[in-house]
Amino acid sequence: MKKITAFGPLFVIIAALLWSFDGLLRINLYSLPPAVIVFYEHLIGAFILVLLSPLWIKELKKLSRKEWFAILAVALFSGALGTMLYTAALAKIEYTQYSVVVLLQQQLQPIWAIATAAILLKERVTKKFLLWAAVALIAAYFISFKDLVVNLNTGRETAIAGFLALSAGLLWGSSTAISKYVLNKVSFLAATALRFIFAPMFALLIIIGSNQTQALSSIGAAQWQTLLIITLSTGMVALGFYYYGLKRTPARITTLCELVWPASAILIDYFVFQKVLSPTQIFGVILLLIAIYNITKPLQGKSTDIVEKAARH
Repeated sequence: MKKITAFGPLFVIIAALLWSFDGLLRINLYSLPPAVIVFYEHLIGAFILVLLSPLWIKELKKLSRKEWFAILAVALFSGALGTMLYTAALAKIEYTQYSVVVLLQQQLQPIWAIATAAILLKERVTKKFLLWAAVALIAAYFISFKDLVVNLNTGRETAIAGFLALSAGLLWGSSTAISKYVLNKVSFLAATALRFIFAPMFALLIIIGSNQTQALSSIGAAQWQTLLIITLSTGMVALGFYYYGLKRTPARITTLCELVWPASAILIDYFVFQKVLSPTQIFGVILLLIAIYNITKPLQGKSTDIVEKAARH
């Protein structure tokens, strides 16, 4: 079992606070395809981490074939596709209803993490889990649609944004157990570096496949500055903090600490965009918090133990 320290949750909270500003920063990149944004933000991070390679390069010999496969899966699902879907979700609603997208993605992410652990790690799913999962999905509807009504003028885009956000949460959540598996063998710095090195490769393939290569050369000075700020705050740095915390914190505590992200996003939505959640959306947030708490409390600790045991074999 990995040593658990009191500083682990603190670093998870710091990462979550940084992530809550991510959508705000990406507004300046609205003209770029999501795949191009993901490519460059990871490429800049990879360049910095390669410069730091003397601190982590020797750890690569610890990795088995299974762990290399796990790293590639995290880079593809969480690093490339997950970030692209999240960016596309924000763009679909023109970066309004900011906290709604964040809440829908982030609050349901623990469900995906536990469900993936049940499938990949053969973890038992109880009837109580299924009940609270249903409650969480109902709460997600309350959050997505203000006053429970889909506006015909913007409802389609909001619905698409909600689907993209759910998909991002699914990919990020399913990567939690895989990341924990890798972190049991290498340091947080090595895990962060490997993810940032492989993610832009996948993003480039997507760019080529979707005929968006022209956008690679259409970035202005202000957008380069924004990409650098993202790398040094909500991107590479935030992930480094998160991996440092995840390595030292039980998954159930990590999940609860991550709730700082949507809570902080609501405050950003209020002060920056003057957007206030309706009573039904506030009810949905409360209901979702209750559901997530009841889901993670009995199961998340077991998931952590199973992942750590699997990592030792």
